[in-house]
Amino acid sequence: MPKVVIDVMLKPEIHDPQGDAIASACRRVGFDQVATVRQGKRFELELTEPASRERMAELAAELLANPVIEEFSIEHL
Repeated sequence: MPKVVIDVMLKPEIHDPQGDAIASACRRVGFDQVATVRQGKRFELELTEPASRERMAELAAELLANPVIEEFSIEHL
């Protein structure tokens, strides 16, 4: 079965409060070398048949990501 991974992240210019909280927690537990964290989502899809990158981008833009504040990458496995 074809597999696709779609990673969704906030755009760099969008503030990531959850990432800030994770970075702060890292420092509290002794990981002082952690400067920043960006938190995102990962979707692993198993397909019944191959799909084009354009079709997967359509799915990501319409359902998995908010294109106003998020960007995504697609990897065919």
